[in-house]
Amino acid sequence: MTHPDPTLFGHDPWWLILAKAVGVFVFLLLTVLAAILIERKVLGRMQMRFGPNRLGPKGLLQSLADGIKLALKEGLTPAAVDKPIYILAPVISVIPAFLAFAVIPMGGEVSVFGHRTALQLTDLAVAVLYILAVTSVGVYGIVLAGWASGSTYPLLGGLRSSAQVVSYEIAMALSFVTVFLYAGTMSTSGIVAAQNRTWFVFLLLPSFLVYVVSMVGETNRAPFDLPEAEGELVGGFHTEYSSLKFAMFMLAEYVNMTTVSALATTMFLGGWHAPWPISLWDGANSGWWPLLWFTGKVWAFMFLYIWLRGTLPRLRYDQFMAIGWKLLIPVSLAWIMILSTSQSLRAHGSDLWATVMVVGGTLVTLLLAVVLWRNLRFRDPGAAERPLPDTVPGTGTFPVPPLPDRATTKPRETTDA
Repeated sequence: MTHPDPTLFGHDPWWLILAKAVGVFVFLLLTVLAAILIERKVLGRMQMRFGPNRLGPKGLLQSLADGIKLALKEGLTPAAVDKPIYILAPVISVIPAFLAFAVIPMGGEVSVFGHRTALQLTDLAVAVLYILAVTSVGVYGIVLAGWASGSTYPLLGGLRSSAQVVSYEIAMALSFVTVFLYAGTMSTSGIVAAQNRTWFVFLLLPSFLVYVVSMVGETNRAPFDLPEAEGELVGGFHTEYSSLKFAMFMLAEYVNMTTVSALATTMFLGGWHAPWPISLWDGANSGWWPLLWFTGKVWAFMFLYIWLRGTLPRLRYDQFMAIGWKLLIPVSLAWIMILSTSQSLRAHGSDLWATVMVVGGTLVTLLLAVVLWRNLRFRDPGAAERPLPDTVPGTGTFPVPPLPDRATTKPRETTDA
């Protein structure tokens, strides 16, 4: 097993750094193209229909055709927009999505034309904080897109989306605190190395569950795709966008999905380490094999996105915000306190009590989550005061909207022209 030596970073030749940057860019673009096609095919099968099956063999060229179609569409710019910000907003959304992947470790040390290098563009002592900082910049693109459009509904969509992302970034950051406590570092390669024996998903299950919910909310995906709630906001913050500018928002969404999936793999699923029982093979974590395990774990989370979209209905906005503020954040804070106590006991030599604290704390945290979930008020608060609707004779107690009394209804007054 060859974990990257921290001294390797920053000493690669310029052509190798450029090659790794281009490799990360190509990896993300190919993942986006594949994700769009696979999502449409899987959703089609879930809904008992065929997905794309016309363009290319078995529809494999559908994503490419969609990209060309978007590029050739006329780019309309409404008259009321703030043009410089209107054009800059999709760029602000898409660039941070790519930059966040710079510190994701995709494998151990490999040899490239005689040079030993890590399958990671670079690493930092605070790499995870760098990812949180860069991804939060993308919110500016959403807010500015809604504001610069000069229309009411895109502005509302931008405000709702910004509140959504900021709220769930808090829960996401809190889920990382326990990882930092166990790994003793904020470096992504160091966190992967700390999971050499046991993945953090088994040790830090509550943090993993909080992160999975937060990453779906962070990327505005169903059932949390409230900025694109067509019935309420027409099309969300990108209503006034078309052609390539609209495509850049969609590209940013799918790249962000890939980034948060890769971050979940790095923080909780052992990164590029091979899963059991493949890990019993001596060469499973050496050479280029780790890139395969890493990609497989990322696609497991991508399938989770698709599965959620095909099975769960969209939540109301108040329900969604209640989950973040009333459930995820309190559970994360309670779990951090329990784990901090456990680490303090372990530092004083009480390994048995520390283990008991972790196991008991996991059960207590999950129980707290269940209690908070049951106490969340998802119903309309004024429903208890309103009378039940009238019923139609012969239909039992089935409620129907109140019907007007035709005998007492006054005819509408009309006036001659």
